[in-house]
Amino acid sequence: MKYVTWEELETVNHFLNLTKEIAKQATCLRDKCGSIIVKDNKIIWSGFNSPPNNQENQRRCNCDKSTYHPKIKDTTCCIHAEQRAIMDALKNNPNKIIWSRLYFVRLNSYWNIKPSGKPYCTICSKMTLDSWVSEFVLLHLEWACIYDTDEYNTLSFSYNN
Repeated sequence: MKYVTWEELETVNHFLNLTKEIAKQATCLRDKCGSIIVKDNKIIWSGFNSPPNNQENQRRCNCDKSTYHPKIKDTTCCIHAEQRAIMDALKNNPNKIIWSRLYFVRLNSYWNIKPSGKPYCTICSKMTLDSWVSEFVLLHLEWACIYDTDEYNTLSFSYNN
């Protein structure tokens, strides 16, 4: 992980703010998340979290997660913002996703970016690796950070609160 430099700060903040606007479109009842994928300072695709195909009959946002079988690892009903951005980029811009950068934000109840904790989603970390996204950007409490996707994946698998 590296902290964003002063030289990168304006560009990174610009893309984090655009990601915030994407997150406002999320239909999940628990969290509002957004992602954008950027290459050569151009957005190649974006995504927000919502049920598959935005189908209301798939919504389980408020289910008691402890009732799921232990083999069910992803207990949310929603497609993650990162997953949606990656799948759509692969569908619409497959040649551009290689060596791109993925930005992710989660919003608080006031529609502001909520600082991210440590990387923990192994589903999204594996998808970024498999699609050849090279970097993952999160805004932490102290500063924006850029993770190499291999490091992000390793940290996700070692997450321990």
